[in-house]
Amino acid sequence: MFNYYNNETIRKLVIAFGSLFNSISIKQINKDGSLRTNTVPLTYAPKEKFVKRITQLSSISDATRVQFTIPQMSFELTGMAYDGTRKFNKLIKKQETNNTGVTYSYAEVPYNFAFNLYAYTRNIEENLQIMEQILPQFSPEFIVTINFNNLYQKIDVPIFLNTTALTEEYEGDFSTRRAIISSYQFIAKSYVYGEIKSSPDIRGITLSLDTFFSTGITA
Repeated sequence: MFNYYNNETIRKLVIAFGSLFNSISIKQINKDGSLRTNTVPLTYAPKEKFVKRITQLSSISDATRVQFTIPQMSFELTGMAYDGTRKFNKLIKKQETNNTGVTYSYAEVPYNFAFNLYAYTRNIEENLQIMEQILPQFSPEFIVTINFNNLYQKIDVPIFLNTTALTEEYEGDFSTRRAIISSYQFIAKSYVYGEIKSSPDIRGITLSLDTFFSTGITA
């Protein structure tokens, strides 16, 4: 029953989700008053890891200590839940015929995948710039098209933005570095696909005449 296979369904969904936010940029002011445009780096990491890196100094050597630069963004897959409202008959089979035979797979299983996205900035202005590039794209969903495997090509996956929050991470005295963090919670309505199997092409049929006449049927 449990044969090894890996369609990389979830991995492809995670990559597709992250690609939505890998080109966000903000405007910053130089010392001479001119503006520069900076692309905000995106990383797969939980919020707690980034907050620790922002608020604490890291050591390159005993004599050199550096701070983590912001703005930065990160995202993570936080959970998944079966969605019975999109259930198909599990005996439904999708197949494709090629030169070597037939490849097929049984009906996909619907799951809702939960993602969190975080944006870290030094001030509120930079964070609001990021927020205004994200919020208008989800009204309330944004649809991405993914090629999951050879049988399931160009599958539309709606991604819904549920909630948005803006917080300030600040602990300790006035010398402690602060970070403005906006958090976004998403639900992607996708699928998990089963094993792709194959069967050889039927090239011919062998019929025994002895068996044919023994049934009492005459030609």
